[in-house]
Amino acid sequence: MVLKGISLVILTLHLLCHVSLVPDDLTPEEQQELENIRRRKQELLEDIQRLKNEIAEVTSEIENLGSTEERKNMQRNKQVAMGRKKFNMDPKKGIQFLIENDLLKNTSDDIAQFLYKGEGLNKTAIGDYLGERDDFNIKVLQAFVELHEFTDLNLVQALRQFLWSFRLPGEAQKIDRMMETFAQRYCHCNPGVFQSTDTCYILSFAIIMLNTSLHNPNVKDKPTVERFISMNRGINDGGDLPEDLLRNLYESIKNEPFKIPEDDGNDLTHTFFNPDREGWLLKLGGRVKTWKRRWFILTDNCLYYFEYTTDKEPRGIIPLENLSIKEVEDKKPNCFELFIPDSKDQVIKACKTEADGRVVEGNHTFYRISAPTAEEKEEWMKSIKAAISRDPFYEMLAARKKKVSSMKRH
Repeated sequence: MVLKGISLVILTLHLLCHVSLVPDDLTPEEQQELENIRRRKQELLEDIQRLKNEIAEVTSEIENLGSTEERKNMQRNKQVAMGRKKFNMDPKKGIQFLIENDLLKNTSDDIAQFLYKGEGLNKTAIGDYLGERDDFNIKVLQAFVELHEFTDLNLVQALRQFLWSFRLPGEAQKIDRMMETFAQRYCHCNPGVFQSTDTCYILSFAIIMLNTSLHNPNVKDKPTVERFISMNRGINDGGDLPEDLLRNLYESIKNEPFKIPEDDGNDLTHTFFNPDREGWLLKLGGRVKTWKRRWFILTDNCLYYFEYTTDKEPRGIIPLENLSIKEVEDKKPNCFELFIPDSKDQVIKACKTEADGRVVEGNHTFYRISAPTAEEKEEWMKSIKAAISRDPFYEMLAARKKKVSSMKRH
C-alpha cells in the first residue's frame, strides 16, 4: 500500500511539473489557481520525502530485528554451552544456572528431557544427578526412565538402552533407586513377562554381574549358562523363570558385552573438578619407608595423589573398593591407615607413575598417611569411610533375594 501511494504521488507531481509555462495575461482568478497548484506541488514533495523517511525507518527496523534475533540466539547458545559445562562440573549448579537464565523450566519433565537428550553432557554427571535422593531428583529420575521405550524388548536389550544413557554411580543407594525405577518401567512396558518388579530387579543385577564376570579379564572363573540358570532359581515370586529365557539372556551378554558410554570431555581434569575432599598430606613410601608430601584428591571412590597441585596426571591412584581405614600410632602425628581387612600381606590394588612416566602396579600392603592436624585427620577419615564401597551389586542383590523369599514364606 505504501508503494502504491508513492506511485500516485509521483504521477501527480509529473502532471504538475508540466504546468511550467505561465502566460503573462492571467486573470487574478487564474493566478490564484496557479498559486494553489504550486502550493499543492510543494505539499506533495514534502509528502514524498516523509514517505521516503518512513520507508527508510521501516527497512532499518527490519534489518535490526534480524540482527537482534541473531544476537539473542548467539547469546542463548553461549549460555546453554556454559550451563552444560557447569553441569559437567557440578550437576545441581549447572541445572540451577540454566533455570535462572530461562534456558530450562524448573520441572522434572523438562529437566529429564534435557538429560535424556544429553547433548554435551557428561554421562557420569547425569548418573550422579539422577541418583540423588531428594524428592525432586527422584521425580526427575522417574520422568527420565519414562522417556525410554522398552516395549517388546528383552531384558538385555532394555538394559543396553538404559545403561547407555548415563553411567551408573558408585554409591549403592543411588544404584538401588535407579535400578528399582528401571524395573518398574520395564514391567509397565512388558506386562506379564515377570511376576513382579522384584524379579525384574534381581535378574537385571544378575545380568550386569554376568557381563562383568564374562568380559573382565581379571575374572578367571567364567560362569557357565548352567550356573547362571542355577543362581536365578526361585526369583520369580518363588518360582523359576523359563530356561529358554535365561539361556537367551546369557548368550546375548556372552556374544556382546554392555557398551559403557564414553563421557563427553571426560579427561582427568574433569575427574578432579568437584572432589569430595582435597589437601596436602604426608604419605609413607611402600618399598622405601620415607615420608613424602603429596596433594591428595578424594573423588569417585578413589584416592588420587599428586606431587604438585599443578600436575595434570596423578602420581598414584588408590581405588577404595573393599578397603578399610583405621587410626594408627606413629612417630608422625595424626596418622591413619588404609588396608585390606582380614588379609595382612595382600598388596592393595592400586597404581602409580614412575619418574620415567611408566605406570606400574603399587606395592603397598597398607597406605599410612599423616594429616597436618587432628581435625583434618578426622575429616579425611570420615570422608574416606563414606567413599569406600564394598561391591554394592552383591549386597543389594542378596537383600532383594531375601525379601522375595520372605514374601514367599508369608
